[in-house]
Amino acid sequence: MTTFSAVVTTGIYCRPGCGAKPLAENVKTFELAAEAEAAGFRACLRCRPYRVAGPVAADAPELVCRAVQLIIAGALDTGTEAALGQRLAVSPRHLRRLFHDHLGVTPDQLARSRRAHFARRLLDDSDLTVADVAFAAGFGSLRQFNRDMKLVFRASPVELRNRRRKADRIAADGGLTMRLPFAPPLHWEALSAFLAERAVPGVESVRDGVYRRTISLDGEAGVIEVGRGGDDHLLLTAHMPFWEGLIHVVDRVGRMVGVDADTAPAEAALADDPVLGPLLRERPGLRVPGAWGFFEVAVEAVLSQYSVRARVRRQLAALVEAAGQRVPGLEHGLTHLFPSAETLAQADLAGARLPATTARTLRTFAAAVAADETLLDPGASLADCTAALTALPGIEQSTAQEIALRLGHADAFPATERTLETMLLEHDVSANAGRLAAAWHPWRAFAATHLIAAGVPTPAA
Repeated sequence: MTTFSAVVTTGIYCRPGCGAKPLAENVKTFELAAEAEAAGFRACLRCRPYRVAGPVAADAPELVCRAVQLIIAGALDTGTEAALGQRLAVSPRHLRRLFHDHLGVTPDQLARSRRAHFARRLLDDSDLTVADVAFAAGFGSLRQFNRDMKLVFRASPVELRNRRRKADRIAADGGLTMRLPFAPPLHWEALSAFLAERAVPGVESVRDGVYRRTISLDGEAGVIEVGRGGDDHLLLTAHMPFWEGLIHVVDRVGRMVGVDADTAPAEAALADDPVLGPLLRERPGLRVPGAWGFFEVAVEAVLSQYSVRARVRRQLAALVEAAGQRVPGLEHGLTHLFPSAETLAQADLAGARLPATTARTLRTFAAAVAADETLLDPGASLADCTAALTALPGIEQSTAQEIALRLGHADAFPATERTLETMLLEHDVSANAGRLAAAWHPWRAFAATHLIAAGVPTPAA
């Protein structure tokens, strides 16, 4: 995990590796940049800590983790700590106490820091106007934007734009391109191969190492593209109908490709495992894949209960054609938006030619998600998540575990996922899979991802 060093004599905090060499007795350490800022320190102009990635609340209690996810999703862009506490069934005072004890900041301070850091990156990397940057970063007004940037960076947005380095600006041929920083390494080739094998025809594509997909923003279509940028960042290009709320698009993409993940604890725990050790060394920095749309990956998992991968792709293509919104004029095989749960629950699926059992399970599942979106809530515990899913007709335990893995549950293990099952057989450990999976706790999703990646052809880097 990234730690930040703050120098009490200068009032500046730095990221690891900064060239500054203060006396040890003058240094305080913080796990979060927001925590350093709340203590009155400002970001170093040399090492620019706002440009590094890092997990938030990785070891905090479940309620704090869920609150952080809601903040990342924008709960405090226009909402209040009281409203956030109400969603979590706790008082705002208790919520602030939990945040202070485990993160060193209040929920509002964390939200302000995330918005300000994202805005600073846009001021550095893009040519968006200051007003567009404000709303892209989730600020409710220019007044709030100016006030918070001065609190965090001790300078106005215009002053910060004038300070940017020439090398920071990214020229894009259409769309807006920005960096997705990560702590190296990140095995993009294996991750993109995983996404390619599961790409929904018409909605997603992976070509020449670049992942592309359609997205829906308040009912309007957009496109995102993600590919390797450098040793410490991916490049994201967003083609959007408007820039408001761009921060949440970037957060969702980051969650999908795991740029904020801290793989070190899992790698340390599993490095000497006779099955996983060699796989970890073969694909250093492989992240557990997340998802842009939780309902989308859940539909793929449900269909995979009944069919092999090639047939599932044909079924997904038929579903998208039958129920998805067409988006004309796109390239790279992108043609549709994936249908929502509400749409799929009411759609005529006769044209998709699904087996009767599959169609019935899928329609029931879509109706359940449409009625209760918390079924796919990444903030729920793994036990609650899988229990809620398997309570639905036709949803098997391994399918629930596969969905949970893509939701971000670190200990999910879809034992009968076809590629995983094949790799367990290939390593001659299928008979002992249950015992091994128990030994891989609490990093079973990480273990499953490496085993699955070993069974998916990876294009040459």
